[in-house]
Amino acid sequence: MPNDNLKKLYVDELKDLFSAENQLLKALPKMAKAASSDELRAGFEEHLEQTKGHVQRLENILQSLDESPKGKKCVGMEGLVKEGAEVMAEDLEEAVMDAGLIAAARRVEHYEIAAYGAVSELAKALGEMNHASLLKQTLEEEQATDEKLTELAKEINAQASEESSQGNQDESKKTHKMPRRVA
Repeated sequence: MPNDNLKKLYVDELKDLFSAENQLLKALPKMAKAASSDELRAGFEEHLEQTKGHVQRLENILQSLDESPKGKKCVGMEGLVKEGAEVMAEDLEEAVMDAGLIAAARRVEHYEIAAYGAVSELAKALGEMNHASLLKQTLEEEQATDEKLTELAKEINAQASEESSQGNQDESKKTHKMPRRVA
């Protein structure tokens, strides 16, 4: 039956998303801690709570298919989380760090948007309209998070630019000081 392979793909994609979301449950608190902007930190904390709901939805969908959510590691998310960790390991000014965190978070959101969009369409193709509705709800939440990050980036990137240029001016003053004459 051709739907058997499609259903297998669907379940595999759901498990991949389950793994991705669980990796985010571990990464988001670290990102919140690294953020200096109160608004960004609150956004990460809010998305952490939302991600818990995403995990629950995926568990419910997989349970309704008599499938375990375990058994798959999302290597795509693993790479994105590692990239975010690299940003956090840098010695950056506060707003520059926040700009880097936003960039890392937006890559994660775009990955999730693509994944939820694809799996939602698979659910529809399999006639799993209730699943498709739940997955679409998560997709819309991921899109809204990306929009919030985009808005935050405008302000924080401007601050980062100021910090960087101020830091460069300070460095310039240090390295281009005229020697004092001793009389």
